[in-house]
Amino acid sequence: MSSAIDERYPIGLFEPVPYSDKERDSLLSDILFLPRKLEYAIVNLDEAQLSTPYREGGWTVKQVVHHVADSHMNAYIRFKLGLTEDQPTIKPYKEEKWALLHDVEHVPINISLTLLHALHTRWYDLLKHFDASDWERTVLHPEKGKIITLWDLLGSYAWHGRHHSAHITSLRERMGW
Repeated sequence: MSSAIDERYPIGLFEPVPYSDKERDSLLSDILFLPRKLEYAIVNLDEAQLSTPYREGGWTVKQVVHHVADSHMNAYIRFKLGLTEDQPTIKPYKEEKWALLHDVEHVPINISLTLLHALHTRWYDLLKHFDASDWERTVLHPEKGKIITLWDLLGSYAWHGRHHSAHITSLRERMGW
C-alpha cells in the first residue's frame, strides 16, 4: 500500500530540532543554497507552467517564487531585530494578500531570484558569525503568541525554503515537466 504525499507539505511539517554544530551547518547550507535550489526547480519552465498552481487551490509557481523572496526579506529583518534588540516583537504580514499584489503577477520571477541570491548571501554571512548565545536570543511572534529562539527561527526558514522548492519540484514530477 503506497502512501500519497500531502501536496501542501511535500517534505512534511516543520519540526524544531535541538542545537548541534552539525545541524547548524546543515541549516546554514540550506540558507546559502536556496536561491540555486529554486533556480534549478524552475529551469526551463514556460509562462503557462509558471502560472500553474502547485496544487488545487494553491499558489502558482510564480507566486511561490515571489512569496519566498517576500518571506525571506522579512526573515532577514527578523534576525537582525532579534540580534540587536531584546526580544523584539516581529511584524507579521498577510502573505496570502501579498501573493495577489500587482508585482507578483507582473514582475518576472528572475527579479525575485536575483533578490534571493543577494539576500541569502548577506543573511548567510550574518548567521555564520553567530556565537552560541546568539542562537538563544528570542523574538516574539504576536500572531502565534510565541517567543521563538533565533535557533528555531533558522530551522523554520531553512525548512520554508526546502518546503516551497519541493512544491515546485513535486509539481514538475506530477506533470512530467
